[in-house]
Amino acid sequence: MSTLTLCNATVFDGQRFLDEPANITLAGGTITAVGSQCEGTCIDAAGRTVLPGLIDAHFHAYAVALQGLENELGPLSYSALAGSHRLSAALRRGFTTVRDVAGGDLGLARAIGEKLFPSPRYYFTGPAFSQTGGHGDPREAHLDTCFSHGHMCRIVDGPENLRVAVRDAFRTGAHAIKIMTSGGVISLTDPLEIPQYSPEEIRTITSEAARRGSYVCAHAYSVPAIRHSVDNGVRSIEHGNLLDADTAKLMAEHDAFLVPTLAAYAAMDARGEELGLAKVSQEKNRIVLERGQQAVRHALDAGVKVGFGSDLMGELGDEQLNGLALQAAASSVQDLLRSATSVNAELIGNESIGSLAAGKAADLLVLDGDPRRDLDFLVSEAKDRTVIQAGAPVFDSLGLLEGAK
Repeated sequence: MSTLTLCNATVFDGQRFLDEPANITLAGGTITAVGSQCEGTCIDAAGRTVLPGLIDAHFHAYAVALQGLENELGPLSYSALAGSHRLSAALRRGFTTVRDVAGGDLGLARAIGEKLFPSPRYYFTGPAFSQTGGHGDPREAHLDTCFSHGHMCRIVDGPENLRVAVRDAFRTGAHAIKIMTSGGVISLTDPLEIPQYSPEEIRTITSEAARRGSYVCAHAYSVPAIRHSVDNGVRSIEHGNLLDADTAKLMAEHDAFLVPTLAAYAAMDARGEELGLAKVSQEKNRIVLERGQQAVRHALDAGVKVGFGSDLMGELGDEQLNGLALQAAASSVQDLLRSATSVNAELIGNESIGSLAAGKAADLLVLDGDPRRDLDFLVSEAKDRTVIQAGAPVFDSLGLLEGAK
């Protein structure tokens, strides 16, 4: 697309809503100006709101089922094809970047890089690491069967085995390392509260990641598990639903991020039974559902950097935008938008995304109104929107850019 200016728009720049309507100029896949000037083709965006493209920092492309071995051991060709549809749907909603924190691989990333299908920018960890009997171990207790690794999780025990596994993950393109440090909702044999992996094992993982210039994110719900993770070098806590005020202060002291995933629990509560979610998982889900929004408030009050994630599995993938509504209710619209743009960009480590300013990537979401007045403009798929990625329109139900190519 040649030079284009969106004129007179309400603008959220990644940190705040600007006081007055502004013009945003795009050229060559980059934002060249945010201000009053108008260059190239001028598009009237009065009454519309322009945001940075949204970032989902807890996405699962290969989560083709709600639970069980199907996610791990089904045909990878099917998982990849289903994953491409999940990614394309996320892009249409306005998520121009996702971080896949349990799954993905170099093949899927290569297909995205070669533009074989429409997709957000894609960061993957590969299979998450779990101890035997931990959250990433999908076996039921009564099954006498082996499981070492699958598409989303792998079992690795012991510091030296973990050292090799981390190095191999980076060799094969991983952006970061995901580990399981507490029980989980969909795993069948582990309590939520008990920390997983030993301190030595976690320190081995975090030191190897740091030496590579990367970081570790940890699935953790309970206070003991969150403290266990942060004290041993984990950078981002995924979920964190049982977080309390004192532990939030500890996270802030360690400059650790929290990535809430509120959509997942509400979706499993509403639809899990009909989709065959195990009874034990339904019971555990109710525990974390009740505390998730309170955890977000504890984190913000303590000054923790709070991101945004969805963590939706199987047929629940269409609940992604509802996660935005739930997190806005726990904080504010501006806090939520900051979480889903600039905070997640900082977590991922890409300064070119997540904000609207000259020199930044031209990843934009244009809404048909102001989400501060009506959140549905952001969170309802029935509301029209325009999605621009690297300066090119990828979805335009608003019809804003017709004839502007």
